[in-house]
Order: sequence, then C-alpha cells, then structure tokens
Amino acid sequence: MACACVLVDSGAFTELLIHGAYRHGVDEYAAELHRLYDDGVVKIAAAVAQDYMCEPFMLAKTGLKIEDHQRLTVERYDALKAELDRLFDGECPFPVMPVLQGYAPSDYVRHIEMYGDRLTPGMWVGVGSVCKRNGKPESIVEVLAAVHHVRPDLLLHGFGVKSTALMHPGVRDLLHSADSMAWSFAARKAGRNANCWREASAFSDRVRNLASAAVDAWQLPLPLFRWRFA
Repeated sequence: MACACVLVDSGAFTELLIHGAYRHGVDEYAAELHRLYDDGVVKIAAAVAQDYMCEPFMLAKTGLKIEDHQRLTVERYDALKAELDRLFDGECPFPVMPVLQGYAPSDYVRHIEMYGDRLTPGMWVGVGSVCKRNGKPESIVEVLAAVHHVRPDLLLHGFGVKSTALMHPGVRDLLHSADSMAWSFAARKAGRNANCWREASAFSDRVRNLASAAVDAWQLPLPLFRWRFA
C-alpha cells in the first residue's frame, strides 16, 4: 500500500543553513513538483513555498533583516504559484502552502498583513521558525496564539514540531497539523530505510497515541511526511 499523501517540502532550512541562499530557482522547484505529480511518483497534499527562516543564525547566514526574509518569502510564494499554473496549463491541481515567517509573535502578525488577501479563509498555512523552540513549547504557543488572534480561520501547520512540544495542550489546540523528520533520522541510525513511508507512518501513529493519551480529541489530520527537494 502506497502512502496516501505527501507534503512536499522545499528543503528551505537546509538550503539556507548550509548555503545561505537557494541553489535552486522557483522554476526548478516547480518543474520537480510537476514531474512528481505528472509521473505519479507521489500524491501531493500540498507543496511548501521556498520560504526564508527568521532565526538570528539564519539572518546571519543571509546578511538580511527579518522584513527582507518576509518579503522574499511572499515573492517566492507568488512566483511558485504562477509557475505551477503555467506548467499545468491553467491551474495547479494541488495547493501551494504559504509560510508565515518571523521571530517575535508581532513579526508573524506583520507577515499576515504582507500576504494580504493571498491568505484565503480557512487556508492551510505553515508557521515557520518554530522548530528550534521545541524545548520551550510555551514560546511556540505565543507565536501560534498571535497568529490565531488575527486569523482564527487559518489551519496552521508546524514544521519540525517534536513530540515533546506536541504534548503541550496549547500547541495541540492551535495546530491543525505538524510534520517531522525524526522518523527518518531514527530509521537511518538503526540501519533501516530512512526514506520508507512505513517508517513515517509508524512514527505518526506513535505521536497520535501519545497525543490521544493526553487529550483524546486531538490528532494529526493526516500522516504528513516531507519529501525534500535539494
């Protein structure tokens, strides 16, 4: 049985952390997404735009400011949507996930304003620059709560949110979905296939069971796994 849906990740964190810039343009990323879909390699739940993280160490890598990273994130989102629509001769058959970026909670509110009407009601939206806060779930809650206060309709996705953070009720209440590469790392360390969807599915089930033990009503809506483009 094949994996039902895949959240395609642009590999943004690795690209910026190692190279300080994207080595692949929007056109290359769009072409790869088109190939994955057209050849039936995976079923794409959504493709994440090439965003720019806003942690201080990421800003040091690019030499830019938070506002620059936010602007570039919106520009890449627009460019990817346009290129995918062109490749699919009209309208892309899967959604492009916009990513809200910032560092302080107020930064994310400003980024919502920058996106404007691109963020349609009930849209599935990523929240970036939170994966390094797993040790302090309260700081993740502060960011999510700030977004929720101005746009309670948005379905928020957390990138790289660990099970330890997901055990915090505030994180679970405010997130619609989350992903992690922890399953791949664990499989590789154990000598198993680090790219097998069964490993990802087993990890997702373990997180669901932990969350269910904490609050029966909460669960991830989909087993979402990352396909890294890099």
